Amino acid sequence: MILVDTNFLLYAVYRNAPEHRACNGLLREWSRGATPWYTTWSVVYEFLRVVSHPRVLEKPWRIEEALAFVRTLLTSGGLRVLQHTEEHLEVLSDCLASHPDLRGSALHDLHVAVVMREHGIRRIVTRDRHFHAFDFVEVVDPLKLARTKG
Repeated sequence: MILVDTNFLLYAVYRNAPEHRACNGLLREWSRGATPWYTTWSVVYEFLRVVSHPRVLEKPWRIEEALAFVRTLLTSGGLRVLQHTEEHLEVLSDCLASHPDLRGSALHDLHVAVVMREHGIRRIVTRDRHFHAFDFVEVVDPLKLARTKG
């Protein structure tokens, strides 16, 4: 079981990214398959924020386009969006106790990691270095994953 992070989705759609070809290929493969793959709503919102932001992309997407892309992913393949469980606060508390120095933007990654832990998912496809801080998360670089598939 794998979960995809925001940067994977961004690389998959942003043609000028050096990572585009590898990530887009994986995204297409997973979208056509029946095997479940996962993300979180916070990843979806972050994706929407980044692709529609004029200071981030030279040609930002209209929010309607970005939402249509997300809708296509959710209806075309095995993508599932994970929800918080009733244990969310307890898992969050445990993770914060283990990582008391987390601050700022790392908290978004903590949120994703906590939801992963709630659902027993260990692997995340990302190039975000913050996820290496969590011993219960296995970080999978999409470029290395694409090379093993190709």
